[in-house]
Amino acid sequence: MLSKLTFSLAATLLIACSATAQNVPPEATPFRMTGNIYLPKKLPATPERISSLKAPAGFTVSAYAQGLDMPRMLAVAPNGDVYVSNRVKGTVTLIRDANQDGKAEVMQQVAQKPHLHGLALKDGKLYMAAIRELYVADVKPDGSLSEPKMLYQDLPDAGQHANRTLQFGPDGQLYLSVGSTCNACDEDNPENATLLQIKTDGSGRRVYARGLRNTIGFDWHPTTRQLYGLDHGIDWLGDEDQQEEFNQIKEGGHYGWPSIIADGKPYPANKPKSGDSYAQFDAKAVRPLLLYKAHSAPLGLVFNRGQQFPAEFRHDAFVTMHGSWNRAQPSGYKIVRVRFNEQGQPQQFEDFVTGWLVENDKSEFGRPCSIVQAPDGSLLVSDDDNGVIYRVAYTGREAKKPKKSS
Repeated sequence: MLSKLTFSLAATLLIACSATAQNVPPEATPFRMTGNIYLPKKLPATPERISSLKAPAGFTVSAYAQGLDMPRMLAVAPNGDVYVSNRVKGTVTLIRDANQDGKAEVMQQVAQKPHLHGLALKDGKLYMAAIRELYVADVKPDGSLSEPKMLYQDLPDAGQHANRTLQFGPDGQLYLSVGSTCNACDEDNPENATLLQIKTDGSGRRVYARGLRNTIGFDWHPTTRQLYGLDHGIDWLGDEDQQEEFNQIKEGGHYGWPSIIADGKPYPANKPKSGDSYAQFDAKAVRPLLLYKAHSAPLGLVFNRGQQFPAEFRHDAFVTMHGSWNRAQPSGYKIVRVRFNEQGQPQQFEDFVTGWLVENDKSEFGRPCSIVQAPDGSLLVSDDDNGVIYRVAYTGREAKKPKKSS
């Protein structure tokens, strides 16, 4: 059944009405927190529904693997083996398309530790992030793993955003995203709401960038080597706020949360801890380059480095929008493309794969989660709602439409 709830905290948080009060912008009086909960009905991912997914001409979308319960983060080995985490069961599963027909035949659990989520591969080793722990295991010739070795066990506590993600940068360093413990608050631990740079020998780590509420998906542009990520906006600011932020993540940068949101808007509930005014703090913070529809929940981000897609897609980014819950009309539930120009700068968002929302947006049969690029250039996308990993490939011809049943 469709679930809908309107939530209002109209008088819960009132800001002093004096326009001269320290750090309080006059337009923020009174401050109203409000929002909706709207959960589309979940439907099974049947072959007919999968066939109905829409992609640009020449692209096909198919089920690469099914029956995976709740597949979250993906990592792909040079030989094409895919590793997928399940944060609820704490498992890592090996997925393999042995005959290279675009559909996996092998599904084998290779690791289990509580809350495993983020995955990253480098030099024959698989790194696995839980909430407070980081593990590493050797990848054996058959794709199985050695017993995981703990590198860290003192990462920040979980709170609201417990899903740590991992990526190796072009500098060979490992980066780990640590979300905030709350919707909007002043964190006690300076490592919360950050991107950390991690040493793979377990000897130390440092904050690379801060003021990031929850940047799960991030990647480096193939030629400029600039780092980009999509940060989740604050909830309960209404259907259209806070928009999701597409940031260029710079070393030492502060991205505003929780005091400055989106394109420089002050968040009255959390004035800057530094003592700066909102304007002063905003001048020091890094603003996003692009904004996306609020509450769409971006999870995965990957740049196209392959040769399979047409030249117009070269070095563009692809992002999974997991789908909203905090707005009246659903947003997300799709894969979007971020167009970059020839100078390596982001220009705009546009839909890439859509159709998981059905029945006039009242139902859905998938929530795109992680996205990675396979060695052949296709994209693999996990759906942690229906246990599917999708394959998006370019065939050079339009996919055949399913025949209508009589």
